[in-house]
Amino acid sequence: MPPKRSITLTEAELRLMRVLWQRGESAVSDMVTAVADATPLAYTSVLTTIRVLEKKGYVIHRQEGRAFLYSPCIAQHEAGRTEVTHLLQRFFGNSRERLLLSLLGDEDITPEELRRLKQAIAAAPDETVSDGKEHS
Repeated sequence: MPPKRSITLTEAELRLMRVLWQRGESAVSDMVTAVADATPLAYTSVLTTIRVLEKKGYVIHRQEGRAFLYSPCIAQHEAGRTEVTHLLQRFFGNSRERLLLSLLGDEDITPEELRRLKQAIAAAPDETVSDGKEHS
């Protein structure tokens, strides 16, 4: 039985997605150039990674002449939400409370970050509709 295909992004995949989110539609050669400043990747590595992203449903392509042009088909905030959901399930038993308590216990949290978190919690509605039923 083959392993379950992950919907989360590896570091290499995320690097290419950031390029696409920033630049929009791009050829593989454009992506190679865009990531060259950090850790350069070979053309074949970028091509392999972008094909994996297409299989995962993160990008689509169209052909222009001999070149394939790739575009993101998932917005950056949507990909972030998927990653947070995955993190919640894997490490925090799907508990937002446990995740938040973990963040609050982090010694690197700044007073400003803590203030913004408190404001966000205070501004959150007391009742949410997540499964069609109201909760308090």
